[in-house]
Amino acid sequence: MNKKLMILFGAMLSVFIISGCGADNKEASTEEKTAASEEKAASENDSENKNEETGSEEPAAVDSESGDFAELIDYMKTTTDAEEATVFYESTDPQTHDMDGVTASLDQYSIVGLKDFHTDYSIPFNDETNGAVVLTQYTITNDTDEDVHYMPSMYMSIPGATQQYNNYREILPEEGQLPVKLNPDNKYLIKAGESVTGTYTYPLGESELYGAIAAGEGTIEAPTAQTDPDDISTAIGRKGSFIIDFRSVAAEESESADTENTSKESSTDINEGFYEDATTLENMGEKAMLDQKEGIGESQELGDTTVTLEGYQFTEFTPNMEEAPRFEDFNGVVLLTVNFALDNKTDENIGLGSISSTLTVDDSWWQLNEGMLTNYRISEVIESGESGELLQVYVLDKEEYDKLWKDKSFEIEIGPIRNEDAKDISKGKEAVFQLK
Repeated sequence: MNKKLMILFGAMLSVFIISGCGADNKEASTEEKTAASEEKAASENDSENKNEETGSEEPAAVDSESGDFAELIDYMKTTTDAEEATVFYESTDPQTHDMDGVTASLDQYSIVGLKDFHTDYSIPFNDETNGAVVLTQYTITNDTDEDVHYMPSMYMSIPGATQQYNNYREILPEEGQLPVKLNPDNKYLIKAGESVTGTYTYPLGESELYGAIAAGEGTIEAPTAQTDPDDISTAIGRKGSFIIDFRSVAAEESESADTENTSKESSTDINEGFYEDATTLENMGEKAMLDQKEGIGESQELGDTTVTLEGYQFTEFTPNMEEAPRFEDFNGVVLLTVNFALDNKTDENIGLGSISSTLTVDDSWWQLNEGMLTNYRISEVIESGESGELLQVYVLDKEEYDKLWKDKSFEIEIGPIRNEDAKDISKGKEAVFQLK
């Protein structure tokens, strides 16, 4: 973070944007309440003592499920005894991830600066009393015909950070928080046809926020649902991710200081249009299209399974800081992602993670597919009588691709087809497809 940007950010912290909200929703006084249990009375006494220690007002009651972030931000400001609360950036464009009928949605989020809050709250803010909160709202919807269980472990990662960030319960009403609504006591249950909406907050100290702005974005993992909460093999669909746009904080700082600003593409659209291999789904970096072909439709039979080559994409891949070490031996990276359709006419389920393939270039150089970049779980199958997608990914050195390979022939040999126990069900047969 350059010095100018730090000065701009400091200036933003000194500007008060959020006005007090919810003044008409005061809690009833103790005299107005009916007799409570001794446990509840003790809890209220503890809360009053804490307010006296921090010198803060008791926060006004808010409807934490209304989606009104203004009230929630005012609640955070009052609870932490912050001098100011400033919205640095907000997004109301939902990001959704479907998991075979169970949908996780990041409905909205705000990056909120908190200035000079009480030291009692400093630990999750990297022991600092200036910082920011990424305030989010999620909705998990179960559109299947059976009950599911969803553990809301929505961890946020930032390239270059030494830790992952998780929900901080102490600054918002607990009853509206997603990890409170879906918890071990109710076995994270979401009944068929129902949905659960809740908040989630990620605290960042001031220095961590500078790092996030420099990195440009954060990635929040959307875990899978399960039909059995105690059996990971019953997971539904694949995990996904959501993007928090920190680069726009820097952009708005520049605008507020009337400096030159170059518009940038929204981070949520960076990998739009690319095959959903692990690099796309888990937001491992940025892709740029080099060559692609769709609608090929060439089919071959492997036993009782029809394998169809649907298309392929050559992309230049720039890994983010977190993923860069795994590609450090390459002089730039080109990914070849190949899209197959499998029509399973066997009596068994096909295990997607157990199918391998080989890429041969110019009849002289070959490599196996990179299974870690498709990231199929053991439970991911194409059921008997059904059709589905199979992606295969290969990693190429960009310097070699540009100088030696890009105009040569590319051939894929795929198979045999294997069931969910990795047993060969196509009698060793393999199919060969010519890409170009």
